[in-house]
Amino acid sequence: MVDRAISRRATVTRSADGLLSETAVKLIAIVVLLAAVTGWAYWATMVDLFKEWQRDDDYSAGQLVPLVAILFLWVERKNLAAASLKPCWLGGLALLLLAQAGRAYGVLFLFESAERYSLVLVIAALVLLVAGTGVFWRMKWILLFLFLMVPLPGRVHNLISGPLQGFASTGSVFVLEAFGVRVSQQGNVITLNQQVPLAVAEACSGLRMLTAFIIVAVFVAYMVKRPRWQRAVLVFSSIPVAVLCNVIRIVATAILFLHASSEVAEKFFHDFAGLVMMPAAVMFMFAQLWIMAMLTVDEGKPAQKAVVIGRRKPRSR
Repeated sequence: MVDRAISRRATVTRSADGLLSETAVKLIAIVVLLAAVTGWAYWATMVDLFKEWQRDDDYSAGQLVPLVAILFLWVERKNLAAASLKPCWLGGLALLLLAQAGRAYGVLFLFESAERYSLVLVIAALVLLVAGTGVFWRMKWILLFLFLMVPLPGRVHNLISGPLQGFASTGSVFVLEAFGVRVSQQGNVITLNQQVPLAVAEACSGLRMLTAFIIVAVFVAYMVKRPRWQRAVLVFSSIPVAVLCNVIRIVATAILFLHASSEVAEKFFHDFAGLVMMPAAVMFMFAQLWIMAMLTVDEGKPAQKAVVIGRRKPRSR
């Protein structure tokens, strides 16, 4: 009965008296039921994930991902409504079993990331089970985007945070020396003018800025109407943009340490700079889009006639 109810056209129609059609009512009931069961089964995981967003500043931007995903669904509502609902039981059940295997692994070996990633896989499996491959394929980028809400596993975090911290220190030293500041570096500790020590701690590695910039870059790339390669360039370029903005923030903090006070510098680093860097990164992204638009030619546009500058020669009679 469920198969018959959800295999019809994915259009929510209304009858003559203004009520939803029987198919739409059954579809909504099935979706609500599955959402309730999933929420009940993963309630502890979702609560733990929310606490992680509040506790760890590096991944606090992850709480924006579900809201942005809902916005993406609203943008794609017409394309999704035009797709036909043909449940894919084989693929959906296979993906659901994979998700539960990952969750079991996380429970047995105390690996929280596996449980959190299994939640995203369950959502994808339910889409495949209820809506089928047509809707699933149209939602593929939104489903992949949901993985960004999960904090990185500990090992991956350490592999990324260490090099980011070192690059932030080395890049800041290079820029400060270019501006004539005497700097000496010992690991991640920078000494300014042989007097003022400035430690680039793990919290200054820029991982928080990196995760936030990637989410913003994906949002901008999804919303703009550009070729796929330009969108890919925009997303991947968010990594060097985040690193560059973090270096600029550390350099500005070091200058304030020299010419102001440590209280002013720390307040700038933790408060003002964090607010300024995000608009700066967005400006970098739109500057990239503008440059790529200037460097590429749309073959679909008709060629414009050349403008002749100069006087016309009189015709001979």
